[in-house]
Amino acid sequence: MKRLNIRNLALSFILILSLTLGVGCDLLPKVDVEISPPPSPPSPPATSNTTPINPEWTLPSTGNQAQILPSIADVIAKVKPSVVAIKTEVTAFDIFRRPFTEEGAGSGWIISEDGYIVTNNHVVQGAERITVILVDNRAVPAEIVGADWLTDLAVLKINAENLTAVVVGDSLKLRVGDWVVAIGNALGAGISATTGIVSAMEVQLEVSPGQTLYDLVQTDAAINPGNSGGPLVNMAGELIGINSVKRAQVEIEGIGYAISVNEAMPIIQQLINTGYVVRPFLGVQGLLTVDQAVAVFYDLSADKGALIRGVLPGGPADKAGLKAGDVITKFGEQEITEVNELIRAIHSSEVGQEVEITFWRSETENTTHVTLAESPPPS
Repeated sequence: MKRLNIRNLALSFILILSLTLGVGCDLLPKVDVEISPPPSPPSPPATSNTTPINPEWTLPSTGNQAQILPSIADVIAKVKPSVVAIKTEVTAFDIFRRPFTEEGAGSGWIISEDGYIVTNNHVVQGAERITVILVDNRAVPAEIVGADWLTDLAVLKINAENLTAVVVGDSLKLRVGDWVVAIGNALGAGISATTGIVSAMEVQLEVSPGQTLYDLVQTDAAINPGNSGGPLVNMAGELIGINSVKRAQVEIEGIGYAISVNEAMPIIQQLINTGYVVRPFLGVQGLLTVDQAVAVFYDLSADKGALIRGVLPGGPADKAGLKAGDVITKFGEQEITEVNELIRAIHSSEVGQEVEITFWRSETENTTHVTLAESPPPS
């Protein structure tokens, strides 16, 4: 037992001595590792005789840089003296029927140096007191010369000197993509400006029952509360639209509308001349677009057109034999499928013009001739 221990100790001593002196490495098994050479690069694809390489091909030349836009600051400086802020006051009542003054804010622009100012009808509608703030901070009382609910336009008059009229442009020359600037009394905080492009032209938008605005300029320039009635101008500082409507929905961003100046100017002319707009007048009330649901509800034979729900006694429609319940499907040469088409057709006609109207009554299609009268002044 002792002899075995002595021998084990001797062997351990020899092993430690071998490792210390580097002896005995040859006792470990040798492993041959084969190192593979690096992969060769892929061979180029064989060229086809039918599509030879073109040694004369070069990169296409770069286009010319876009024309530098005129300074927005210069545009604003040119137009700003013609822009006004509008403050309105109207008496309202709380839940206890106690009166208080409710204030509103809007914008406008000077159309002539003698004090005529254009704005939106909805800015001044119902106002008991209107104050115009000029670019030099003069606060001047204003009166309504005329207003037109249908086109959302109004004209004010102030007595003031040293006024600068805006330069009126031509909205027919606008193109989608043109740069525009909206200037006005945004948020009632004073005159400011935003910029964007023309997004669409000749837009039609129903803003309330019976009120549809036509020939609108759509823009992504920010139009905020207070901007209504202010000018939309091009890069020459020319008026090409009157800011009127903003689509305010969670899903919608960057869509505002301006009444085109070419659509607005004839209305403004009449408001200044007569105080109201003279239009051809048919003498019907409560028009309703006929669709499948309306046809079923009113038990109509027609599935499209404009349903008459009221006829003014003694008016053109009454004299032509039209009655409540009739559905107009054709006005002159124009097919009528909904109310806005009929309104647009009437307004495109002339006072005193005789027009053939096709309509359905019960299950019978009829025709009649109506002579359009002059619309009565607003009450």
